[in-house]
Amino acid sequence: MSIDIDKCIEKLMRCELLGEVAVNNLCNRLKEHLISQSNVQQIQSPVTIVGDVHGQFYDLKELFRVGGSCPNTNYLFLGDYVDRGYYCVETISLLICLKLRWPNRITLLRGNHESREITQVYGFYAECLRKYGSVNVWKSLTDLFDFFTIAAVVDDSIFCVHGGLSPSLETIDQIRVLDRFKEVPHEGPLADMMWSDPDQDREGFQPSQRGAGYTFGGDIVNKFLTENNCKHIVRAHQLCMDGYQIFFDSLSTIWSAPNYCYRCGNVAAILEISDSFDHHYNTFSAAPDLLRNKPNANEASKEIPDYFL
Repeated sequence: MSIDIDKCIEKLMRCELLGEVAVNNLCNRLKEHLISQSNVQQIQSPVTIVGDVHGQFYDLKELFRVGGSCPNTNYLFLGDYVDRGYYCVETISLLICLKLRWPNRITLLRGNHESREITQVYGFYAECLRKYGSVNVWKSLTDLFDFFTIAAVVDDSIFCVHGGLSPSLETIDQIRVLDRFKEVPHEGPLADMMWSDPDQDREGFQPSQRGAGYTFGGDIVNKFLTENNCKHIVRAHQLCMDGYQIFFDSLSTIWSAPNYCYRCGNVAAILEISDSFDHHYNTFSAAPDLLRNKPNANEASKEIPDYFL
């Protein structure tokens, strides 16, 4: 089946659903592209790095307004495209289409929410079932998530990942040989990269309150950067009320979902890296109400377990 990607993008930019057959076709096409891609993507500046977006479609459009549209701006997304927000299907469908249309302009890493298990708890599964009347689209998309790459290095000096570091991984070369084509496991290096967090108060690796991954201190960050000849780590995964937070002068957390869950009141940020290696944390607020379509009562009243760690 032939699909006009440009028409799909136009439709999705109006926050209109694609058909089930179209979504399945797009997933299969992107799998064909991703299957040959390295676990660790090499990216050159200029590039704009994006943290969690969590299905907040109109805030993603605001992000593109602030940061520039694709392909005029190169984007590196750090994962967590789904769950929590009202428009997860539209959000991930749009990003898939942008990746297919301009594969060298946009990179999509995997986050801990790109998982069959997590999406059955935090909203994406239920959204797919509600909007399509079956779980087929959810199956197609979560199968695709197994193909997403898991890390990137910008200009050979900035290591990018969704969550953080792992006691099982000392070098980036070790990440390159991991088997990523599977559900995110409960433990091990792949899980750690999706779930771990920096801790300014404790050194070394420590058990995480999340129940998966670890916390890691500044000593771990410095050792990893030195071992891999890098200067900085950029990751997402944690809500930042100011849109970003800098740890140890060598690690940045980027959060790109403003007013998270439509109630947290936070601003969002993207990290813009110029070709002269200048860095700019560009903050933005949620899209104005007049630019949003209101969800129906069933969507607005759905209850999802709290998860703000």
